[in-house]
Amino acid sequence: MSKVVEKFLKYVSYDTKSDEDSNTVPSTAGQMLLAIELVKELKAMGIENAGVDENGYVMATLNSNIEKNIPVIGFIAHMDTAPDMPGSNVKPKLIENYDGQDIILNKENSIVLSPKDFPELKNYVGKTIITTDGTTLLGADDKAGVSEIMAAMEYLMENPEIQHGIICIGFTPDEEVGRGADMFNVEKFGADFAYTMDGGTIGELEYENFNAAGAKICIHGRNVHPGSAKGKMIHSSLIANEFINLMPSDETPSNTEGYEGFYHLISINGEVEETKLTYIIRDFDNANYENRKRYIKNVVDKLNEKHGHGTVEIEIKDQYFNMKEKIEPVKHIVDTAYLAIKQVGINPIMVPIRGGTDGSRLSFMGLPTPNIFAGGHNFHGKYEFIPTFAMEKAVEVILKIIELYTAK
Repeated sequence: MSKVVEKFLKYVSYDTKSDEDSNTVPSTAGQMLLAIELVKELKAMGIENAGVDENGYVMATLNSNIEKNIPVIGFIAHMDTAPDMPGSNVKPKLIENYDGQDIILNKENSIVLSPKDFPELKNYVGKTIITTDGTTLLGADDKAGVSEIMAAMEYLMENPEIQHGIICIGFTPDEEVGRGADMFNVEKFGADFAYTMDGGTIGELEYENFNAAGAKICIHGRNVHPGSAKGKMIHSSLIANEFINLMPSDETPSNTEGYEGFYHLISINGEVEETKLTYIIRDFDNANYENRKRYIKNVVDKLNEKHGHGTVEIEIKDQYFNMKEKIEPVKHIVDTAYLAIKQVGINPIMVPIRGGTDGSRLSFMGLPTPNIFAGGHNFHGKYEFIPTFAMEKAVEVILKIIELYTAK
């Protein structure tokens, strides 16, 4: 078994599920336990400056072993797993020489991972894949990325004849609840640029992501006895229904792909007196993004004009922005990663991220950070799986990027 696989199987045993309702940093204690373990392992490799701060951010620096002045490269992954699925008592299953047929994850509960539902499984016939036991997520998002960085650094420490410049390593908490970059100290980290090892299928390379906002809509009603309600009752839930019907029905996640943006109704909770809607707004193009925010405000204005001023209130907050703006001026970091993926025998897949990433916020904090595949599929659920060779190739990509910059 390769070292990266060994590390992965060890790290998924830590319950690092983040908690969006927590006020602590990290949001859960298990993340700090994994952080402490990673620091212990880094020091055992010989990287003595490894440490974890009070907020659970792990940082370490592999010193240069050459005289040449080359860029300082960072590699980053997050330790937490998604809060919407159990993350404790993970029992990974190794399926060796996969035959392309259904995989019974949990016989008792009739949970099956099938290529009928997930045709990408067919790409891994003859390979070893790691699955869940059908009761939890696996945690490849992003413990695969953590494992890949750790395995690459261990390889460099065990082979000191390999030339390299300064390499910075960072592991963050709470990415899954949108706080992964909140307390990341870019200056302390010390890299000129970095890569998150947090993408999906093998070969993926991403430097574009959504511009993102959250919208909270509160609709105020008035309740009276339904028997004498004519001309008096204002039913907030029915106004909420009007609101939803005024939103573009074909601009939702289930109707969009690629570079297409959307509005997504996350939740609705209401009665006659008050109804609350939560939306997220997404678009790659800055102008379209601003237009989307204006559109949803116009819907509010239209309903207030109909039902009375103050009936509908809206609060919109920007969440993150498209990192392409910050990465294009240093596009060589993407070009080098693209070349590295090709040189390890993988077909690079350039795709936009239809979501967010720590790399987006870090890029706007002064650390340009595109995203490289970690190798997994079906993140955040019981059907999650990862082929072991994808993790091994990710390690090779890290080492190849280092090699290419050293050779320049």
